[in-house]
Order: sequence, then structure tokens, then C-alpha cells
Amino acid sequence: MPDLERIIMMRKSLGLTQTELAKRAGTSQSLIARIEAGSVDPRYSKVVKIFTALDIGKKKGITAKEIMTTDVVNVQTVDTMRTAVNKMKKHNVSQLPVLEGRNQRGSISEGVIMNQISKGGNIAAISERKVGEYMEEPLPQVNPDTNIGTLSSLLEHSKAVLVTDKGTIRGIVTKADLLKVVRA
Repeated sequence: MPDLERIIMMRKSLGLTQTELAKRAGTSQSLIARIEAGSVDPRYSKVVKIFTALDIGKKKGITAKEIMTTDVVNVQTVDTMRTAVNKMKKHNVSQLPVLEGRNQRGSISEGVIMNQISKGGNIAAISERKVGEYMEEPLPQVNPDTNIGTLSSLLEHSKAVLVTDKGTIRGIVTKADLLKVVRA
């Protein structure tokens, strides 16, 4: 039997309320609440319906290529932090893949920039430093046919996921892209 403790985690990661999950699973909100609280041992058929409702990737057959943003804004390792900040503002994004040529070497996010500023760093000096000095780990990469369930799992631990095909970046999927599907 599936691990019932995963229901609340999966529901919250998808941005669903107990009522929304109950509606999708064809059950009551009170049953969902009691299962999540551990106060009831549901019938197997109910658990299957709940997990089916949570597994929207298999249910809808949605893949990365269907929800990815194809215009991937990025910076190079040799670009200045000012360039990264300007691109984030211009394109209204909070993270960017960092490339060296066409290959991903890392990522840079608002969080990294804010962390440097909060440490009392000289903003003018930081803005002229190279992105490569501050970049974080590279974003995970998947192929265009990766299902939404896998994307959801990756996005629990990463800010974004790059979609690549034969080494070429084709798109990017963020939590916001995933939420558009969940709310649909």
C-alpha cells in the first residue's frame, strides 16, 4: 500500500487544498483531513483514487515540452553580476542558468545576490564581479519527454529544471510553470 504520509506532502507541493484534492479524488474533504491526521485507515480503493488524483502527470500525460518556457534567459560565467540582475529584472525571473559557451556550469538566483548584499558586501563592487564567482550548482536537466511527476519531484529541491535535447537547451521549467498546469 502507498505511504499515506506522502499524501499531505504531495498535496501541498501541488498547491492543492484538501477540498480540491477531495473533489479530484471523488471523496470528501473530511476523509482527506482524517487520513492526513492519521486518525483513519482508509480502504485501499480510496487510497488509489487519492494517489491517482495526485499523480496528474500520469493522469494528464503532460510532459516538459508542453509546459516549458522556450525562451531561456541565461548569463555566461564571465558576465558581471550587474548583467545578471538586469536580465532578471527585464525578464521578471528569479534565477538564471549560468553557461560557459553553450554548456551549463551553474545557476544564479536572487537569493545568492541578496545573501551577498546582506553580508554587508559593497553593492557597487559586487555588481562588477563575475557571475562565475557567485554561481550555485547547475540546474537539473531533463529531456523534453520527461513527465510532470518527475518535474514536480525535481522542483521540490531545485528552483528550475532545464530541458535539453542532445546537449542543446530547449527550455526551462519553473515552479510557476508547474502551478499553471495544476490550476488548469
